[in-house]
Amino acid sequence: MASAAVAHHIRRTFNLRPGMRIGAYSPLPSELDTAPLLRLARERGCHVYVPRLTDLRRCRMQFIEAHGPMRRNHLGILEPIRMRRLSVRRLDVVFLPLVGFDATGMRLGMGSGYYDRAFAYLHHRRHWQRPRLIGLAYSFQQVPHIDGAPHDVRLHGVVTEKGFIKCTTGS
Repeated sequence: MASAAVAHHIRRTFNLRPGMRIGAYSPLPSELDTAPLLRLARERGCHVYVPRLTDLRRCRMQFIEAHGPMRRNHLGILEPIRMRRLSVRRLDVVFLPLVGFDATGMRLGMGSGYYDRAFAYLHHRRHWQRPRLIGLAYSFQQVPHIDGAPHDVRLHGVVTEKGFIKCTTGS
């Protein structure tokens, strides 16, 4: 199972430790399942946060603590009902969904730009890049090249069922 292999590679590559603030997504049926990753993060004592869409017109989201009751939003994505949010700047690592990616860290998402807006401040940071943005994908989703736009936020790396790929523009 690809999601278990991805969690295995995360266990080997990332030093998940108690108190870390991890961002992850609630998957759609076409996306890599995050359940094994979330189990791993909780076993290691991490605090887990998931996106909740907060402004549909401006495509904005916030990261909310992922415990307690959940409900599906208008896109069918599970979101926490309780609003215990955390600034994205306080997250240590965020595992993002994607449709496609290349070795330079360019990511194709679903096209609304929620993640690019949430992490746009990283464009202005040279040395302190927090959180680390790590895509979760199937290996077949890697493509040779993706043309990026100035607003696109690049990934630091991608984890597939085959292993970790450090992106060339990620640090």
